[in-house]
Amino acid sequence: MMAVLLLLTIYIGFIGLGIPDSLFGPAWPVIYKEFGVSLASANYVSFVISGLTVVSSLVAPSVIARLKTAKVAALSTALTATGLLGFAYAPNLWWLCLWGIPLGLGAGAIDTALNNYVALHYHPSQMNFLHCFYGIGVSLSPAIMSLALQDHNNWRAGYRWAFYIQAAITLIIVLSFPLWQKVHPEVKEEKATVHSHPGLMELLKQPLVLTTCLVFMGSVAIEITTGSWGSTYLVNAKNLSPELAAGLITLYYVGMASGRFFGGIAANYWRCWTLIKLSVSLTIVAIGILFLPLPELVAGFALFLLGFGNGQLYPNLLALTPVHFGKEASQTVMGLQLAFSYGGGLLLLPILFGYIAQAFGSGLFATYLLVLALVTLVSMLMLLYLLKQAGIKQQ
Repeated sequence: MMAVLLLLTIYIGFIGLGIPDSLFGPAWPVIYKEFGVSLASANYVSFVISGLTVVSSLVAPSVIARLKTAKVAALSTALTATGLLGFAYAPNLWWLCLWGIPLGLGAGAIDTALNNYVALHYHPSQMNFLHCFYGIGVSLSPAIMSLALQDHNNWRAGYRWAFYIQAAITLIIVLSFPLWQKVHPEVKEEKATVHSHPGLMELLKQPLVLTTCLVFMGSVAIEITTGSWGSTYLVNAKNLSPELAAGLITLYYVGMASGRFFGGIAANYWRCWTLIKLSVSLTIVAIGILFLPLPELVAGFALFLLGFGNGQLYPNLLALTPVHFGKEASQTVMGLQLAFSYGGGLLLLPILFGYIAQAFGSGLFATYLLVLALVTLVSMLMLLYLLKQAGIKQQ
């Protein structure tokens, strides 16, 4: 019973990880007009949040060794709740950047901590379900923002509602502290783990590590670019209302959650690598549909399929981290994987599209996603080759 309660708490914690990630994109078409700034100004906020998320994910192993996973999860969620509340009352763009600091620091630490914890102690099926709950969080946020925008574009109310949910999740994690040591006392070994494996630079020199990080970066870039700029694309290029655009983006996040739920079941019957290959294939098909001059509802289906497909790669490849690199190195490799995911996938590549949209129009959205999908495909094929050369079987 305690094991079930702990797993449920971890799942709820991942809802908290997802909630901040999908609020800003649907709200931005209204925010930038209210603040009187350029469309590409969203990049300043994204840079702060993503940059600090990278830093947080890299230092997370040493922090986890000192505070342990449960406390890191609670502290991280509290930081993101603080950032959400700050967003709700920010008077201008620079205050959004300021409140992006706790959002970034909180996101990187909890992501690294909980992903490695589940990879070490649970079946890949549970990793998929874990990220399904992340999908619930990122599906909930645009739905909340869509409702808020219906009230005279009141995006601040959407951030306040998200803060209330995040604060409740923080309390749940704090109350779960006694469960962690009772269910998995081997978590005490985390401190030794941090000091018994190669350093960051040594790991980065290994082609297998670097190529794995590139796969994560490509997949996350697709995820974040779609979430951050999908609404702007639908409003500016497809001439939809901000409320309808936010609703269609919700379908994307519902697709992500559905794909990971499917993955959680399928992982009991199929290998993780089968699901990863399926993920990349469905992603390319979904992006192809976006190129077609079809009604808005078809665009909603394409976004759903994009979320369903691309959403399965991340948890399944994360679950293989201890298999590919060993349990001793998994925490640091996990931090590197997430740092690439955040640094390239969350920070640089979505920001690059922001500048492209500013200069040439957001109609290039689908083309940009296709380029990212092809980079992910090539990196995945390289990774499969390196695994074969290293004698590591596909699992």
